[in-house]
Amino acid sequence: MAGGSWTTQNKVLPGVYIRFKTKGALGLNVGERGVVTICEPLSWGAVAKVTEVTPDMDLTPIIGYDITDPKARFLQEIFKGSNRTSPPTRVLLYRPSASSAAKATVTEGTLTATARYEGVRGNDISIIVTALTEPEDSFLVSTVVDGAVMDQQTGKTVEDLTANDWVTFNGSGALSATTGAALTGGNDGTVAATAYSTYLTAIEPYKFDVMIYDGSDETVQTAMLSFIKRMNDENGQRCQLCASGLSAPDTRYVIHVNSPVKLADGTELTKEQAVWWAGGASAGAKFNESLTYAQYPQAISTQMRTNDQYIQELEQGNFVFFAEDGVVKVMQDINSLVTFTEDIGKIYRKNRVVRLLSTIANDLYAQFSANFIGVVNNNEAGRARFKTAIVGYLQQIQAEQGIQNFSPDDVEVLAGQEIDAIVVNLALQPVDSVEKIYLTIEIS
Repeated sequence: MAGGSWTTQNKVLPGVYIRFKTKGALGLNVGERGVVTICEPLSWGAVAKVTEVTPDMDLTPIIGYDITDPKARFLQEIFKGSNRTSPPTRVLLYRPSASSAAKATVTEGTLTATARYEGVRGNDISIIVTALTEPEDSFLVSTVVDGAVMDQQTGKTVEDLTANDWVTFNGSGALSATTGAALTGGNDGTVAATAYSTYLTAIEPYKFDVMIYDGSDETVQTAMLSFIKRMNDENGQRCQLCASGLSAPDTRYVIHVNSPVKLADGTELTKEQAVWWAGGASAGAKFNESLTYAQYPQAISTQMRTNDQYIQELEQGNFVFFAEDGVVKVMQDINSLVTFTEDIGKIYRKNRVVRLLSTIANDLYAQFSANFIGVVNNNEAGRARFKTAIVGYLQQIQAEQGIQNFSPDDVEVLAGQEIDAIVVNLALQPVDSVEKIYLTIEIS
């Protein structure tokens, strides 16, 4: 299905084409946000595959460590949410391929055990083979990770064993007892920039709200920025990139984090690592929620600026934190847009507005594609059905305080220049959160 933005009515492919401008019978439902994607070099897990992770899942079989481990810090931060917004519901995790990556392995007697995945986590695995008195000539084979038994099987020969979440077994013949054989040789390898290009190809078919990049490679940054712009402008999927260290991105499609943070447990996160929380919180925030002054949970300090420096950061389109009474908060929920035009005005620098418009665009795209294109007649009655659906949808958005002062007259559904085309014009007034309060106190 084609989609994206339009300027003139010259599209060839059937699709839903949506244009935003700043203005001086089938129903539509408000969709949910909350999907993050990240390409993260790991020490365990499936390579070059998109894996869906939810907050309640056991991460150990997926990344080799549970959620409390420092190796899972990036997911801890992504799933935190804020004091006023929910965390994301899903992370589309991708482990990139790496040169020189290797699986840990060990051979004892007739048995060879090999880690299921490449990476140094495989070096934490041991295989213990214990002789049993019953059944006779049988053995208990235990797979142990960091001292914890993850799998146990009983057999007489290597052929009796089956692979588990941690190792595969090879060899032939009778088993023999060992007190513990550690796997060795596991290596994470080196991730090249080209692996991120493979990731972008793999993730394109998926729907997500925020893509996180926690690195500083300029080639990868450029590729991801181009990808996000194409997803919005050509594919019709409204999403944002959350990253740090880009050179003047100047687009509503990028949340540009420029603050490190220190956590209560003493962990210090660089500004590149702070994108984990910022990206997760941005995806979890709904179309009627703002992160301005929202608290970063368990963060206690950050790089502080003077008021003039904070003003400069905001004017440069940077997403920054400040600390107040041992609590870290977002200074202002903005994206990197700093150049404004007649069509894309200053209002688009606010991420709450972008989330609103992204929700509307993604909902109209998905539901029009599924229920309207090729189904509804392009005549007066058919266009009336389009309008009725849109009006009902926007009234739902207004009821949830996403827009204000909306009336059915703000929706136009007109015949297009060709027999199979329609033009939809919407006039919307977004609701923003109160960010500036001016008080006058008179004393007599």
